[in-house]
Parts: sequence; structure tokens; C-alpha cells
Amino acid sequence: MRRRKRGLHFGREKKKVNIPLIKEIITWMAEILITLVIAFVLVFYIGMRTSVVGESMEPTLGNNQEILINRFIYSITNPKPNDVVVFLPNGNEKSHYYVKRVIGVPGDTVQIKDGVVYVNGEVFDEAVETAAILDAELAAEEIVLGEDEYFVLGDNRNDSEDSRYANIGNVKKEYIIGKAWFIWSPKEDFGFLE
Repeated sequence: MRRRKRGLHFGREKKKVNIPLIKEIITWMAEILITLVIAFVLVFYIGMRTSVVGESMEPTLGNNQEILINRFIYSITNPKPNDVVVFLPNGNEKSHYYVKRVIGVPGDTVQIKDGVVYVNGEVFDEAVETAAILDAELAAEEIVLGEDEYFVLGDNRNDSEDSRYANIGNVKKEYIIGKAWFIWSPKEDFGFLE
């Protein structure tokens, strides 16, 4: 009988590496990473959520409704007339988000006469039915929008703090967070914003 020698033994067999198992683990890790990246992009760029404050967007949006904001869309395109945008007034990060409808885009001339909104001398083609405006404020005179400015109004025209007032004024694109695109709650209003 041979006795086993103590100490190092270089003749031992090396453990075999299970290649199929390693490939499967790498595949799982890649799939998990891809899923996390997709989830981050959806939440950060498309699924940011905020609440509507006040009745300024009625009947389109009501007080305390929660909406999802598409933050990605305006990095590839610009806001268009009738888009419902979410912005910080004058870039004030301590303020709540404002939700309003775009009326005028850069280069447009906006004026409110006799309760009616005019853009470039023509009656604005409203996406929703609105009441006649009782107080034109700054827009009683023509407002010419700069190259990076947007004129916004609430759909509830006589109960909205918007571009007609000096504390809001024209909204710069850099202050626009994104486009409101989906109503998250309450559940009875759940669905895409028209």
C-alpha cells in the first residue's frame, strides 16, 4: 500500500470550470442590467409624476390629479401650440410645478382682445372649449415672444395664474420640465391626456 505524502502535491487534478454555468450567470446579469436601465429611463424621462395644484386647468385637469410627465420629448423637439406643459415659474426650484397649455411659441405675437386670444393676428385655434377672458393683463398689448420663450395659459382662463401675469410671464424652454401626457390618478380619470 502506498502512503500519501504530506505537503504540496502538484500532480492533483485541477477543478474543472463549468463553462455553461458561467455563460448562464453572465446572461442573467446582462438581462438584469438591461431591465434596470430600461426601468430608469422610463421612470426618469417618461414616468416622472406630479400633482396638479388648483383649478387653473379645468376641465382638462382638476386639482390634485396626478399626472405623468414626458421629460424626454422636448430634448428632441420643441413644445407646440396646445401642448400641456409642466414648468417651474422663472426656474424657481422651490415652487410647485405649474401645468398650463402652450398658446404661443418663439417668434409668435400674442394678444388678448375682447376676451379672445390672438396669435399672429389670428384667433387661436383652441384644443378645448374655453370661456371668454375677462382680464387680459399683460396680454392686452401685443407680446412678441423671444427665440426661447413660450406663452402659456390655463384652460380655466378666468382662474389661472399664467403668462398674462408678471410673476409668471413668458416661459423659457429651459424651465419647461416636460409634457403632461398621462393621468395617473384618480383611477376614474386614468388614461392618456387629450
